[in-house]
Amino acid sequence: MTVLLFIGGVLFVAIGVAVSIALHEVGHLLPAKLFKVRVTRYMIGFGPTIWSRKKGETEYGIKAIPAGGYVAMVGMYPPNPSDGSVRPSSTGMFQTLATEARSLAHEEVGPEDSNRVFYKLPVWKKIVIMLGGPTMNLLIGIVLMAVLLMGFGTPQATTTLSEVNACQVAYGQPAPTDLSNCTKTPAAAAGLQPGDTIKTFAGKEVTDWATLTDWIRASAGKPVEITYQRGAETITTSVTPVLTARPVLNANGSAVVDAEGKAETVQVGFMGMGPSSAMVPQPASAVLPAVGNNIAQVGGIVFQLPQKLVGVAQAAFSSAPRDPNGPISVVGVGRVAGEVASMEQVPLSSRIATLIGLLAGVNLALFVFNLIPLLPLDGGHVLGALYEGARRFVAKLFKKKDPGPFDIAKMLPVTYVAATLLMVMGALLIYADIVKPVNLFG
Repeated sequence: MTVLLFIGGVLFVAIGVAVSIALHEVGHLLPAKLFKVRVTRYMIGFGPTIWSRKKGETEYGIKAIPAGGYVAMVGMYPPNPSDGSVRPSSTGMFQTLATEARSLAHEEVGPEDSNRVFYKLPVWKKIVIMLGGPTMNLLIGIVLMAVLLMGFGTPQATTTLSEVNACQVAYGQPAPTDLSNCTKTPAAAAGLQPGDTIKTFAGKEVTDWATLTDWIRASAGKPVEITYQRGAETITTSVTPVLTARPVLNANGSAVVDAEGKAETVQVGFMGMGPSSAMVPQPASAVLPAVGNNIAQVGGIVFQLPQKLVGVAQAAFSSAPRDPNGPISVVGVGRVAGEVASMEQVPLSSRIATLIGLLAGVNLALFVFNLIPLLPLDGGHVLGALYEGARRFVAKLFKKKDPGPFDIAKMLPVTYVAATLLMVMGALLIYADIVKPVNLFG
């Protein structure tokens, strides 16, 4: 059963990633057709074609290697501005690369396509087409994040107790093994037990754990009346929080640490009890901030990618540990999905929520990664269009001749270098995810 669940989790993410790639390419396809560019092929994958069907002027198909996809538009690169040809005007390796790409881009251009080629589009239309793919991934990520937060919710502390500490122990010190002679915590002295739900504190209704914690911290040494629910019974008792050192908490409820990594403490009231956790659905207003936080985290990883990849290589080829917050490949994502799905001790709803969150994270990562301003990524094409717009603006400003479309084919040497680096990076991450996978579950 566990093996079947593992396979099911891998398939869930594999299908989800495939659909995300397909929709990414739809994000390019729709605006291209809207702007009357002739699209010859819409393909998912690379290599030999497994299946295809032509509808209108476009061939739709699936290829053997599921490593992305592409939309082929005629006239991606402009001809030589001097004579309008696609032949080289000079010799040299770099010029040959540009010429071959330019020739391929014009292979399927017919006389009727003179106004349907990509390079003749206004700059803003080029940008819309190129941003269509990443935007689709962003929308998928937002929708999945909305399903996750509003449908399943996030784990949050409730006012129902999961534990009641028997003894008062200084913060950071181990609990005593002999409980018979220790000083009871205020919660234990008041008779509170796991499963009790705190209803009121000092006559005020308790609605969430964070507020209750603030009230307890402010009530050191003061006898306070509390009411709690135990089954069908409502019980009222008195408790006196003790003054003790507790960690300083930030806005997220996490302990604040100093420069040495030690938790900062403050003298506050303490009762010695802990909350249970429950999945609490979030409002729609929580979705976009969560998406923004995720994008910021991915952006941080991308910014530190060279350093992170060095760490991955060291872990893959030595006994060094793998950074759980570092980049992983689609193989690593699939493995994590399989592990999550096979955790039979975890409620099914929690496993499904984790898988949805994983897919949302993949789409937001694709959004960020594709915006990197390097060819062959979408961000590289956007940068080329922006450069074209800038130089046309400058020419117009100084009343000079329009320089025409920017020949992005001249950037192909850089493109091949970047593509090679991307393939090496992908191979490294896949290898590392096989020999030393990231351990997210302890």
